[in-house]
Amino acid sequence: MTTPRSSAASPGRPARILRAASAVLASFLAFLAAAVVLGAYVPSIPKAGVIGPVLGGQYPFHIALLALVAAGLAALAWRAGLVRWGRVVSVVSTLCTVGALVIGGIQFQAAREAGADVSLGQVFTELGYPAAKPDTTETFASPEGEPLRVDAYLPAKVPGQRTPAVVLAHAGGFHTFDKSDLRGTGRWLADHGVAVFAVDYRLAGPDRPTWDKAPQDLLSAMGWVQRNADAYGVDGARISLGGMSAGGTLAMNTAYRLHNGTIKAVEGATPAPPASVIGFYPGTDVAQMWADDVAGTREAAQMYTGGTPQQYPDRYREVSPTSDVRPGLPRTLLVVGDRDRSARPETVTALGDALRKQGVDVEVEELPFADHAFDDVYGSLTSQTSRRILLDFLLADPR
Repeated sequence: MTTPRSSAASPGRPARILRAASAVLASFLAFLAAAVVLGAYVPSIPKAGVIGPVLGGQYPFHIALLALVAAGLAALAWRAGLVRWGRVVSVVSTLCTVGALVIGGIQFQAAREAGADVSLGQVFTELGYPAAKPDTTETFASPEGEPLRVDAYLPAKVPGQRTPAVVLAHAGGFHTFDKSDLRGTGRWLADHGVAVFAVDYRLAGPDRPTWDKAPQDLLSAMGWVQRNADAYGVDGARISLGGMSAGGTLAMNTAYRLHNGTIKAVEGATPAPPASVIGFYPGTDVAQMWADDVAGTREAAQMYTGGTPQQYPDRYREVSPTSDVRPGLPRTLLVVGDRDRSARPETVTALGDALRKQGVDVEVEELPFADHAFDDVYGSLTSQTSRRILLDFLLADPR
């Protein structure tokens, strides 16, 4: 005669379903957190090394919370009878939580060392570009009948005072995106005393190389800002030129060539060289961008120049900032993430070293656990840090 098991010894169907659901969800979250954290620490790992620096570098505290949720679900499944499995997932999730918090802690320390007034509220709430609007939008040139526009972000006017200014070129591999990507940086800098002129330039296409056009557009933008300095309350002697990613490459190349006298405006007067130059995660050598072929860099280089380095070696040389390193170049700021695969930090620091050897006043900042376009997430610690670095550089007056 057998004795039926009591209902207390065996969980009912709802309990089993809940346990299974907790186990599956905990496993998924723990796997995701582990992939991100491991990839952030070891970028050489395939696939995880791609998503890890992006997600772990811009959302370390969010990843920590995700891992904590996984640990909590694993604990529930553990208590419900999945002991061995629950222990393993709990340990993995806990390690991921600690790893993500270490990333956040290192970035927080870097932000404080840079003098940034860190807002933890922004870290959790500003996950994209803010809905900032320019004070005015104007047309600064119309080459070949194509209107090019500038968004002006202006500080509050103070009688008798003129502000420094920066002309910024947007990212996008020379062929995509536009000036609106700079709205968060533009508004923040303006609120802190720097006028920002975010500009469009002619974008390349499969059958439309712009290696000789986009630099002319930045010359036009510089000239327009210099001519309108009085109207916008700008100090004409403190107008800088910079950009992000491909925009940084373009800005640095244009500024250096302008200073060296190797580029002249096709239309109108050639503007004065900028007071300083900024490159955020820039490609320093377009031929190297083509050779590396990482995250679309080869396609961008070919579209911009119209072909390969073998076909157009002169074009590649002309559009690369490394080709114009000379004594007497303007003050330069270079900012790159230490996990950047597209604008590798060693190429950026090498350019900084080359400039320094020529006596150029150069500042190179390498942000920890930061990938390409580390300022895309407006509230991230890397974004807050880079804005502070940029502001301090622009406010400094070496005269």
